[in-house]
Amino acid sequence: MTISWFPGHMNKMRKELKRQARDTRAVLELLDARAPLAFANPLLADLFKGIPRLCILTKPDLADAEITRRWQHHLQSVGNGYGACLINNPASPLDNDKISRALIRLIPDLPAAGRVQVLITGVPNVGKSTLLNQIAGRPIANTGNEPAVTKQLQRHVLNDAFVLVDTPGMMWPKLADERQAYLLAILGTIRNTAVDQDDIAWFAAEELLTRHKTQVSARFPEFELQSQPEALLEHIAVKRGCLVKGGRPDLYRAGELLLNDLRSGKLGAFSLESPPE
Repeated sequence: MTISWFPGHMNKMRKELKRQARDTRAVLELLDARAPLAFANPLLADLFKGIPRLCILTKPDLADAEITRRWQHHLQSVGNGYGACLINNPASPLDNDKISRALIRLIPDLPAAGRVQVLITGVPNVGKSTLLNQIAGRPIANTGNEPAVTKQLQRHVLNDAFVLVDTPGMMWPKLADERQAYLLAILGTIRNTAVDQDDIAWFAAEELLTRHKTQVSARFPEFELQSQPEALLEHIAVKRGCLVKGGRPDLYRAGELLLNDLRSGKLGAFSLESPPE
């Protein structure tokens, strides 16, 4: 499956970011801890070539903690494009001081006075605005469950040393890697109107039954784990009362419920990608 979802404002923003790169001293790139590779935008490496990048793993409470720690080690290893990697853990959330200290270590020849520009970026619905509000200590950016809430650049003073530029979530024109495209879709990065929800829900069910049986068993204890993806959707439809005329299971509605459970953490914490050994 190749997904093309590159709205007009994203193409416009790609051109704007190219201009902003001239004045940018560092980039905060956010990746979802559940699938960091799928969330890594290849366009950013080209747009900000030679500019230090600080990787921040978001939503780690929804991912396997040990795998997230391995991702942190892997991403900040030499040759992976990032100068450092931080985890925005709700138990120990990143704040202004933690971000600033990391940026000071990352940026060479930081001026003694005056603010330098830092971009905060990532794909849609990765949690940029949420993090920005968190480190600012007050609501300064719009948030939402739908991707592409932020539509234009927004500048915010972080402290005396840094000004943060919040950018709209930006995809790349074509997602040719089928598995990564599906992962982005089931985690809510791509609008539901851009993909076939039945197809995505089927993939989610198959992924859960193949790699995350423990979570499925905990959420649906009466379900036979050796069954096929369609059987899981039928089970959800019956248990949650999603029936159509004649008492047949409504698989579309069941798929919606499964995706909502997966995205919200009701299925438990798990990672959809693991770093190379």
